[in-house]
Amino acid sequence: MNGANNMKIDEQLSAHGQKLIKLYKLMAKEGYDRNDGTRIDNVYNDFEMRKFRQICQPHFFANNVKTVLDYGAGGSDWDCPDFDPVTRNSAKQFFNVDQVYKFEPARDKMIKTKADCVVCMDVLEHIFISDVAKIVELFNLSNKLLIVNVACYEANALLPNGENAHITVRTPDWWRGVFDVISLNHKDIEVLLICSYDFVSGVIFEKFKGADWEHSETFVSKIKGNTFQPS
Repeated sequence: MNGANNMKIDEQLSAHGQKLIKLYKLMAKEGYDRNDGTRIDNVYNDFEMRKFRQICQPHFFANNVKTVLDYGAGGSDWDCPDFDPVTRNSAKQFFNVDQVYKFEPARDKMIKTKADCVVCMDVLEHIFISDVAKIVELFNLSNKLLIVNVACYEANALLPNGENAHITVRTPDWWRGVFDVISLNHKDIEVLLICSYDFVSGVIFEKFKGADWEHSETFVSKIKGNTFQPS
């Protein structure tokens, strides 16, 4: 890896943010309770990208993505077969990428490597509200494309202190506004924002770049959102 592109985490998180990182590490190590009273021991092993694969694949191809940073990777395995049940390809094969880097503070993967595409799946709803603007600077780590999925609903999982694990639950339009504003400082990065209402449905906003507004012939800027049900 190119050392110039490798950056130690320096989020300058709030005091609450620092405490949350410790709680998520504890959950990764020891499991967590659910709001229905059950206990989950094997955690952070879902590959959240799988259910959005058909939505995301065209954006990988259109941007000729060859390297990926999986930001908040959990237990995702990009080399494992059967990521796509039809082709039985791994995620690397399905998206035709060469290299995947992982950043996951809950598992002490602390290096952030700049890549063609940054994927951030089911992460931002776990960020303390005061730290959202800092964490959303994912643009700095992307050369071409940023793909984000945010859960806009409460989780079944509970933090070790008993609070809901989705600590920042906001509407899709709220999250779109956050990315609208920050994209203006990273005008050439394409954004694909997906906001989930629950496990099986949500809204996907049409792709945009900060540069779109400057090139527009009108003053009014709109981004359409379409409901989806991932396969």
